[in-house]
Amino acid sequence: MPSTLIQDRIRYENSKIPRFQKYYRLSQNCSSRFLKSIFQLLFKIEKKRNLIELSSDCRIGGGLYFGHPYCITINPDAIIGHNVNIHRGVVIGQENRGKRRGVPTIGNAVWVGINAVIVGNITIGNDVLIAPNSYVNCDVPSHSIVLGNPCRIIHKENATAQYIVRLS
Repeated sequence: MPSTLIQDRIRYENSKIPRFQKYYRLSQNCSSRFLKSIFQLLFKIEKKRNLIELSSDCRIGGGLYFGHPYCITINPDAIIGHNVNIHRGVVIGQENRGKRRGVPTIGNAVWVGINAVIVGNITIGNDVLIAPNSYVNCDVPSHSIVLGNPCRIIHKENATAQYIVRLS
């Protein structure tokens, strides 16, 4: 077993991160095919227990944090950056027709509030706070706060200051 895998296991076991998230990261960082398949199986069991729809093939940067890990749906093709915080009831999905056909790309240091919906081939910049119950189907520039339905974008430097839980 590589030493980085052992270090990851120790760090994850001592943290308050939900188990499905620990197994997701371990399956991503594991070089042994046997251990990877075990971690993927444990991930599938735990994500069902927490009502999370998240593929082990998702492209997600380090530091993903689920504040309240229940009833979350993330499209397998979505791209999510580093230090993204996602809360209960969030949907990151695809739009099947029109000019925004596709899935979102989410930048770094993004906070997504409870029951927010992000859909379509859109880009969410870095340092973006998406307020609870927002419906986002348009591009959002970096350093912004997104509110409501239809989404209203407010520019703010350090939009996620003191909101982001950073995990290494």
